[in-house]
Amino acid sequence: MKGAVLVAIADSIGNFLQGWDNATIAGSILYIKKDLALQTTMEGLVVAMSLIGATVITTCSGPISDWLGQRPMLIISSVLYFLGSLVMLWSPNVYVLCLARLLDGFGIGLAVTLVPVYISETAPSDIRGSLNTLPQFSGSGGMFLSYCMVFVMSLSASPSWRVMLGVLAIPSLFFFILTLFFLPESPRWLVSKGKMLEAKKVLSTITWPGRCVRRDGIAS
Repeated sequence: MKGAVLVAIADSIGNFLQGWDNATIAGSILYIKKDLALQTTMEGLVVAMSLIGATVITTCSGPISDWLGQRPMLIISSVLYFLGSLVMLWSPNVYVLCLARLLDGFGIGLAVTLVPVYISETAPSDIRGSLNTLPQFSGSGGMFLSYCMVFVMSLSASPSWRVMLGVLAIPSLFFFILTLFFLPESPRWLVSKGKMLEAKKVLSTITWPGRCVRRDGIAS
C-alpha cells in the first residue's frame, strides 16, 4: 500500500503544476500588460491560451492514452509543462508568449484528465477514494505556493514576469524525472493489452502482497 501512496503523490504533481500555473499568470499579468503594452483583448488571450490548449487536448487525450498508455501521456504532459515554461521565460513578444501558454495548456489538459484516472487504476480499492483527493489538494497547494512566490518577487524594484512564469520549469523537471523513472504503467492498461504478467508485477510492487489482479486490471 505504501507504494501506491507514493505513486499517487508523485502522479498528483501534475495537478500541482496546474495550480501553480493558474496562480502565476493571475499575479504576473499585471506586469505582462505593462511591459508589452497589451490591450484588453490580448491580455485576456494571454490568460486564456492555457485554457484553450487544455480544452483542445482533453478532447483526444482519452483515446490516445488508451493506445499509448497512461505513463507515456504523463511523461508527455511533463515535457509540455517544461517546454512551455522555458518558452515563457524567453518570450520576446506577446505572440511567443501565447504559443508558450498554449504548450503549457496542453500539459495541463493531459495532467488534469489522466492523473485521477491513473490513480484509480493503480490504487487498492480500499484507499482509492482517499488517494483521489490528492490531485485537488496538490492543485490548491500549487496555487498557494505560487501566490507566495509572486508576492515575494513583486516586492523587488523591478519584478520580472518572465522569471515568475519560468520558475515553473523547476517543478516541471522534477515531475518529468518522476514520471520517467518512478511511475509504472497502469496495470489496467497492461491487462487491456494482454500483458497480464507485467500487470501482476506492477501490482506486486505498489500494493499489498497477495492481492490479485482482476480481468479489468484493478487490484482486489
